[in-house]
Amino acid sequence: MSGVTLALTSKQNKFVLRKAARVLLIVASITYAGTAMAAERFLAGQLLVATGEMKDPRFAESIIYLVKHSDEGAFGLIINKPVTKVSFGEVLQAFGVDGKSAKGDIFVHYGGPVSRDQGFVLHSDEIILDTSTKVKDGIAVTADVKIVQMLASGTGPRQALLVMGYSGWGPGQLEMEIKANSWFTIGADKSLIFGKEADKKWRRAMDKRQIPL
Repeated sequence: MSGVTLALTSKQNKFVLRKAARVLLIVASITYAGTAMAAERFLAGQLLVATGEMKDPRFAESIIYLVKHSDEGAFGLIINKPVTKVSFGEVLQAFGVDGKSAKGDIFVHYGGPVSRDQGFVLHSDEIILDTSTKVKDGIAVTADVKIVQMLASGTGPRQALLVMGYSGWGPGQLEMEIKANSWFTIGADKSLIFGKEADKKWRRAMDKRQIPL
């Protein structure tokens, strides 16, 4: 079965349905294992917040949930940039799944500049699939269309974001950007991640910043 993806077009700056040669919602292995010392060193499960000194316009006023962070690099999803709202029926139909009985809509979020035709569902972890990855503190990531079907039927996780694309860093790159004062980190607040008022999230995150004396 050929896959179908949601793609962000540069000309229209919105998500449109586009057929592709692979299944939507492909994600590389994002399992994280480490010692307690590594857990303190790395930032997986935290929120990365762009400061006012951020020079890259792609990340201006962004908040990123860090799914993975290790010596090999980092992987995260922007959580405060919804692009458009689409019906579940439209989404499922695009995935090659019958969506006629689906009700309701879902916002599609811009997750970052890398692989913008790849999708991820960031969600609370009271419901997970075999393909889901639990990250930390009740939050998981799933890259399987089944989780979208569950959301459409009302049997999915209570809290969820559909995200297209991701943000990635090579070895040591994120650490350098943090030292350059482009980012700071805060704890992963579910009300901030899954809250409705996306335009207020960055300011709320900035208010949580702790500046050393």
